[in-house]
Amino acid sequence: MSIRRIRHVQRWRRLHLYAVMLRAALTAGVSVQREVWCHPKSCDWWENVVLASFDDDQWLANFRMCRATFNMLTDNCLRPRLSRQDTHLRLAIPVEKRVAVALWWLATGSGYRTVAHLFGIGKATVCVVVSEVCTALTSLQKEYIRLPVGDHLQCIVRGFLTRWGYPRCGGCIDGTHIPVIAPQQNHTEYYNRKGWHSVILQVVCDHQSRFTNINVGYPGSVHDCRVLRNSDLCRRGEGGTLFPQVIICGTAVPIMLLGDPAYPLRSWIMKGYPQGGLSEDQHRFNHSLSRARMTIECAFGRLKSRWRCLSKQLDVDIMNVPYVITACCVLHNICEVQGDVCEDQDAFQDNQEDAQEALPMAESNDNTEHLIGPQRVREVLTRYFREVSG
Repeated sequence: MSIRRIRHVQRWRRLHLYAVMLRAALTAGVSVQREVWCHPKSCDWWENVVLASFDDDQWLANFRMCRATFNMLTDNCLRPRLSRQDTHLRLAIPVEKRVAVALWWLATGSGYRTVAHLFGIGKATVCVVVSEVCTALTSLQKEYIRLPVGDHLQCIVRGFLTRWGYPRCGGCIDGTHIPVIAPQQNHTEYYNRKGWHSVILQVVCDHQSRFTNINVGYPGSVHDCRVLRNSDLCRRGEGGTLFPQVIICGTAVPIMLLGDPAYPLRSWIMKGYPQGGLSEDQHRFNHSLSRARMTIECAFGRLKSRWRCLSKQLDVDIMNVPYVITACCVLHNICEVQGDVCEDQDAFQDNQEDAQEALPMAESNDNTEHLIGPQRVREVLTRYFREVSG
């Protein structure tokens, strides 16, 4: 018998012996003890510091939500989607720890290695856990992010009128750029006008800076108007099924969204007059519209203040970027509903550049300034603000 044949038989016998031993151990219901399984890791910080001694202020500062909100999110929303079974080889990571790992990564934008050392798990495990939690949160989008109807819509309209003095407003619409690592394929499409790679997050928010609609995933080079035109929001608006109408000064004025100059003028999207040669009434209208649109600037500021991973290049595959951003938007609404406000949240002005930058006008092929209906609505609202101020 050749030496190669002898070694092959010996290797096969060893594998067979290991299989018999493993089968016997599993049958007996005991764990297999291996000399080398993984490097030792400590879970003391999570078990003895966070769970044992963190108060609500510490939970809010580190996980962007208080302990009660964390328990609600874990028990009522994510436990059925994230529970794993223990095996004879290892114990499953508890759901609470999985959610905490993902929240810490989203809130700080730390590297996987740092989070792994902190929670006492593997670096690859952190990557898997973050992906699973973000996917689970994305599945909650229809529950926590939806366009208002009925009494909820009327509440938002009253909120804009009471707080900002703007009538018939069902929300504000705007977009922001989320930095990403340049993908290997088609990376030029993600290079935006500001000089870095990004994807676009388009949102609609209410008077309380809560998101009612999101559209995420378009490359950073795409114009905001094109993002809107290819969305379901536009199809509903053009079809007349987005918001109802009411008669003001003899003109049918629908509940509308407030946009910046990058968006087209439509009956369901209102924007200010183009700068240059404006009358006093037109200046007053633009000022009133800009005041009402502060809600969406605050929404972006709060979103990026809570989840700092959105303020740096997302260290995930470009195909997973929409899941991470959507998860952050869902968590934003949950925190807003529960009243979990971070101390540094209101002062955070990460979106200030978007708010002050002169955005390009809507694409010329829309012919927005030749539409009689939207211009008539804007003139009616201009006269309304003149009468209110007088």
